[in-house]
Amino acid sequence: MAEFVVEFDNVGRPPTPDGRLDAPAFHRNVEPIWSALRPFLVGKHGHVLEAGSGTGQHIVEYARRTPDLVWWPSDYSEKHLQSIEAWRKHADLANVGAPFRLDLAEPNWARPLDFPAPGSLFAIFCANVLHIAPWRVAEGLLAAAARELRPDGRLFVYGPFKRDGMHTAPSNARFDASLRAENSEWGVRDIADLRTLARRNAMRVHDIVEMPVNNLVLILARDG
Repeated sequence: MAEFVVEFDNVGRPPTPDGRLDAPAFHRNVEPIWSALRPFLVGKHGHVLEAGSGTGQHIVEYARRTPDLVWWPSDYSEKHLQSIEAWRKHADLANVGAPFRLDLAEPNWARPLDFPAPGSLFAIFCANVLHIAPWRVAEGLLAAAARELRPDGRLFVYGPFKRDGMHTAPSNARFDASLRAENSEWGVRDIADLRTLARRNAMRVHDIVEMPVNNLVLILARDG
C-alpha cells in the first residue's frame, strides 16, 4: 500500500457484493473524530451535512450514535456515492438521507428536494477533503457553512494542517510534497489561511482538537 492515501476507490478490502468500500482510515480515526464531535452532537436535534462522505462508513456510524439528528451524506465521486448508498442500505437507519453529488467548488450546488432550507443545518462535518482538492473547494466549504448553518451551528473539519506556515510533523511535510507532486492545486492547508477565509464569511475558528497521527479537527462557528 502506498504511504499516503488520497482516495478510497482502490484501498482496503475489495468492495462487498453490494458495493460497500472499506477504508482502513475509518477504523483508525472513527473514535478520535467522534471524541471531537460528541460534546456538540449527542442529545441534540437537527440536520447534519457530511461534505465528502468517502466510503460512507463515518456517517452511518455517527448517525447510529445520534438517533435524533438527521444526517445527509454527499460526495463528488460516483464510486463513493455508490458505496455510501450501499452502507446506508446496510445500516438501515431512518436518520440517514440518500447521498447526493456535491461539488463544493460550485457555488450553486444542487440541493436534494427535501434538503433543509439555508440557515437551518445544525452542523457540517468534512473529513480528509481540503488537502486533496483545489483551494476553491475550501472557499466553497466556508461559504456553504456561512449560508447553511444555524446561528448556533458548527463546522467540523478533520485532516492534516500547517500552523503559521509550518508543518506539525515531518510525515505531514512528506505528505504535502507527495500531494503537490500529484496535483499542484492540492496540499496540506494552513490554519492561518483558513482563519482568513473564515473571517471573510463572518465565521471564526472556535476550537482546535488534537488528533492522532498529526491530524486536527478544526471547529468553526459564526463570528459573534
